[in-house]
Amino acid sequence: MNEALLSSQSSEWETPSDLFEALDDIFHFDLDVCATAENAKCKRYFTKADNGLEQEWTGTCWMNPPYGREISAWVRKAFYQAKRGKTIVALLPARTDTKWWHDYCVSHEIIFLKGRVKFLQSKKQSFNAPFANAIVVFRPRIDW
Repeated sequence: MNEALLSSQSSEWETPSDLFEALDDIFHFDLDVCATAENAKCKRYFTKADNGLEQEWTGTCWMNPPYGREISAWVRKAFYQAKRGKTIVALLPARTDTKWWHDYCVSHEIIFLKGRVKFLQSKKQSFNAPFANAIVVFRPRIDW
């Protein structure tokens, strides 16, 4: 197993292109809210230096947040952006035992992914996630 997965060396895992493209065909993303110049999936994106948590999210957003301790802040932001009329589609670890999952995800559309996501580590290397993942679709709702 990749040692980086068991440590805090990196919490930023690049979305597999085939998964993103399948979702982009449905949602037509405008903005990648947490990316690097090397792994951005949209023409418009926020980097760590931009601090997407402090930015206004516009259009239909893609989110594959850092999977470290800060993940709850990203999921909370997606939840509240949906309340403000935005659609955010997120690739998240299916951590159904966490407070953030119950506070922000369970009231939205959840698609549990079969098998393990094969994240990109570099253009030539990939690795299977050591946990299950889900797509959570945060959409505006009338019943807020």
